[in-house]
Amino acid sequence: MDFRTWIAGPLLLLALVGCAQQGDPSLSDSRQYNRDLERWRAQRIAQLRAPDGWLSYTGSGRLKAGSYRLGSAPGSDVVLPAGPEQLGTLQIAADGVAIINGQAGTGATLNGKPLRQATLRPVMDGVQDASRIQLGSGEFYLVRNGAVLGWRFRDAGSARRRDFRGIDYFPVDERWRVEAQWVPFPEPRAAVLLTSIGTPLMTTVLGEAVFEIEGQRFRLQPEVDETAPASERFFFAFSDRTSGRETYGGARYLYAAAPRAGKLVLDFNRAQNPPCAFTPYVVCPIAPAINRLDLALTAGEKFQPLPP
Repeated sequence: MDFRTWIAGPLLLLALVGCAQQGDPSLSDSRQYNRDLERWRAQRIAQLRAPDGWLSYTGSGRLKAGSYRLGSAPGSDVVLPAGPEQLGTLQIAADGVAIINGQAGTGATLNGKPLRQATLRPVMDGVQDASRIQLGSGEFYLVRNGAVLGWRFRDAGSARRRDFRGIDYFPVDERWRVEAQWVPFPEPRAAVLLTSIGTPLMTTVLGEAVFEIEGQRFRLQPEVDETAPASERFFFAFSDRTSGRETYGGARYLYAAAPRAGKLVLDFNRAQNPPCAFTPYVVCPIAPAINRLDLALTAGEKFQPLPP
């Protein structure tokens, strides 16, 4: 993990030393904040580097009704980035039902058994037992996003995962940890989030977080996930003046706990890149117009272009 940009500059260090000499109690709070932030970043790096993390995604594509030859051979209808040259054939019916006929002798397995004929259940909301085909260190599966059916390939031995050197950050500045007022809407509002490939994601917005930075008022509208951990209940996809320059262009993400007493904390030092910043083989929500902030939010993760 690269902490070159994590540590604040010498002037901040001198200021902290001065506070320590004066016995300022805020110093211990600041130190604890930095320890918590460092721990959180280390956990995030570990998740990215995990065998099933975002860095393991090495292939993807869309599927329509029809018949597909699967395999790593260049002439395949679906060219897999690894695995046997001829994995088998995949038949997609008009109603979206997907049946695979695996070729014998490939070594591929499904549910621990040699791959033969099987109906594949795609990854989608509410589906916990999606079908995943194992190909050595690789994994092939289908994913459904609304009416769009696609495929994904993950490989724990991917070069991107192996060569990952960490994330660059803006310097930590506690001024970017702001308290926002939670303003609930009288009634939930239906909203549409666009993804990085232009597909719509239907969602419901319950209210907005209103806060001030340097005398300017801003507002962000979150998606609320009641099934998420308490510390990540509210999900904000936002952009700002650094987007497309120092940070990822489509959005950065911020998670926050549900409000208490009408307040919630937005810690932009924890603003993170979306999965699309680490691999081109996944689909990510981009920032809606209401969440485009007219300021340079120099906190959190920076963007590093993907290697070819």
